[in-house]
Amino acid sequence: MRKILVLSVLAALLHSHLNAQQLVSSSLNGTRTQAQLIAQFQVPFLQYGAKYYKITYTSKDAKGQPDTLSGLIVVPDNATKVYPRLVYQHGTSSCKTCVPSRLGTPGGDEGDVGLIFAAMGYVSLLPDYVGMGDGRGFQTYVHAATAASAALDMLRASEQWLAQNGYLANEQLFITGYSQGGHAAMALHREIELNPASDFEVTAAAHLSGPYSISGVMRDLILSQDAYFYPAYIPNTLLGYQEVYGNLYTNLSQLIRPEYLGKIQEYHQGSITLTDLNAFLIQTLTTQTGSSVARRMFTNAAISAIIQNPEHPINIALRENDVYNWKPERPTRIFYCTADDQVPYLNSLVARDTMLALGAANFQVSDVGPNLDHGGCVTPALTQTLLFFAGFQSITSGTGSPDALENIQFAPNPASNFVRVSEIPAGAGLRVLDWRGREVYRQMDLPQGQLEIPVNELPKGVYFLHFSLPGAKQCTRTLVRG
Repeated sequence: MRKILVLSVLAALLHSHLNAQQLVSSSLNGTRTQAQLIAQFQVPFLQYGAKYYKITYTSKDAKGQPDTLSGLIVVPDNATKVYPRLVYQHGTSSCKTCVPSRLGTPGGDEGDVGLIFAAMGYVSLLPDYVGMGDGRGFQTYVHAATAASAALDMLRASEQWLAQNGYLANEQLFITGYSQGGHAAMALHREIELNPASDFEVTAAAHLSGPYSISGVMRDLILSQDAYFYPAYIPNTLLGYQEVYGNLYTNLSQLIRPEYLGKIQEYHQGSITLTDLNAFLIQTLTTQTGSSVARRMFTNAAISAIIQNPEHPINIALRENDVYNWKPERPTRIFYCTADDQVPYLNSLVARDTMLALGAANFQVSDVGPNLDHGGCVTPALTQTLLFFAGFQSITSGTGSPDALENIQFAPNPASNFVRVSEIPAGAGLRVLDWRGREVYRQMDLPQGQLEIPVNELPKGVYFLHFSLPGAKQCTRTLVRG
């Protein structure tokens, strides 16, 4: 397992050179104070302000050729502490530059999620994806391998950025993402766990409302006669897979009817947005066929070939981009909403059943909003992700060795009656603060080993456990009083 604690610029430069993923450029795009972020997101327990940077770094394009990709790094505004890293894989973008690295400009709203995670004490990394932002070519939409490679190479390049900007990161790595990003996050998680050459170890992962079953649930949706009001996702997928595989069609007219072809080509060329294309497809499908049934934009020959030939290039590509058929070893959650109108919740159930059958442990799948659609599911899914990650997150002071404090464990979290703290080192102290920073519990001479702390009289909410050792060594953990 890689030691992420950055010791010097030289070490980071050497490591980046050896892995052939290097930081190309970095620019500060903006800052937000803690008060500004609390006001913006209406989340009272955010702990830090944030600084956000666009970076570019070396990676590969859809064809595996060297390219320069872009992404967003968001960090807490306190550089004296050692933070975990968190990768957030973003959702579907309406245009090539509607990506996290453009935070602060029109289209950069996906970067807002990075602000929240940084304000909770994470060095947050948000890749733009292959073919997006500064990347060459068309986006490789819901393509598992490039979603993983773009994020892995950004992680590697981030070591050089951390060293150059005076930030320290510990060994913890959290992975999450929403919608398209749920698929991309699961692809990254799988790559790290199944490929030792990835050089990282996941602390915990949460995958949110993603299309994990591309060849099953999503294919069934495409081929069904049900109305679907996000038909533009389908040509977006075809165009992206054609960018990677090159064999789905010789000419797009082999698949798409003439009345839809022109606008899809305009979108491919970047002259209209995905939102524009989706509105056109809904209107035209409804006008031409009576309902927004996505399969009706295909030619009859294409539909027949996809249904009848399991080895059709489209079917092969869809199967290659399923991301659920493996067993996660690290703590994992999948959050979804059953009323999701864009990504059917059956994706999450297929992943649940498969992973459990393979023996996944510390693994749960939860409906976080039975009556919420895809847009409404974002807030509860991210909230549950923050609470889940809080049970593992470790933030330490930047001075001295934090190893003894990092071994501290506590459970349950969330807690209702008590918290059992274990692996307490000799000489440790504890202060518990509420989200306003008010001290609600103090014990500076903790017994070595184990301690039970009553919390039943505390109001429900978020609390911060500050463990300390002599010599300014500190460690912060987050507790939820449920």
